[in-house]
Amino acid sequence: MGTILEVSGLSMDFGGLRAIEQFDLNITEGEIAALIGPNGAGKTTFFNCITGIYSPAAGDIFITPPGEKRKRINGLKPNIITRSGMARTFQNIRLFPNMTVLENIMVGRHCRTHSGILGAVLRGLSTVREEKETIGESYAILKKFGLSGSANELARNLPYGEQRRLEIARAIATKPFLLLLDEPAAGLNVRETLELDKLIARLRDEERISILLIEHDMRLVMSISDRITVMDYGKKIAEGTPDEIKNDPVVIKAYLGEEFVA
Repeated sequence: MGTILEVSGLSMDFGGLRAIEQFDLNITEGEIAALIGPNGAGKTTFFNCITGIYSPAAGDIFITPPGEKRKRINGLKPNIITRSGMARTFQNIRLFPNMTVLENIMVGRHCRTHSGILGAVLRGLSTVREEKETIGESYAILKKFGLSGSANELARNLPYGEQRRLEIARAIATKPFLLLLDEPAAGLNVRETLELDKLIARLRDEERISILLIEHDMRLVMSISDRITVMDYGKKIAEGTPDEIKNDPVVIKAYLGEEFVA
């Protein structure tokens, strides 16, 4: 399996504060990886840097979509990075609350459509055909996520757990090769977290994508991850398999705590 994301020497400053310091991380094709660490360690800032929301102070970010050439994405806008095949969810759900569930998915599909403003105004045959295809594909995604019955419901009216699933479904609608999940289990109950565990594994296998998640639920992280990277104060302090991480004394002291290992 080839490397699809290469991050080397990444640093990020906010005024006089260095939030990330010389951080390296690689993701391979077909991998489920996790980025963990205490609150304020710099995890979401890292996601914001590699998805174009922030411009890092230093470092290189390369992606290699399957079957394509390696390219540097530093400085690209978020929509360009999404179109390149790297999609994400957010720690705080960012749906379009006054749009329907189906319309939220269609927004995700937008980066894969070709009709421009002129096509939308003139409503030519190709535009109408593409719109029908988008609706059909969006319904198929909702069915896969168990949300097709709520297609015409406003997103804001969904239960919290279903809103979480809808945000992941919208990210999948962009057809990514790499999916970034920022605390996908936040606010979920035990049953919903178990369902999320199965969903993440199914997405990797059925969609043939790689997944990098930030998560504080260590049961979920340890059960699903192929590899875990640990961040503290903006620096990498450990990396390895779940067994290696949960037995690493540095990680236990900085984050996991003795009670997790016991």
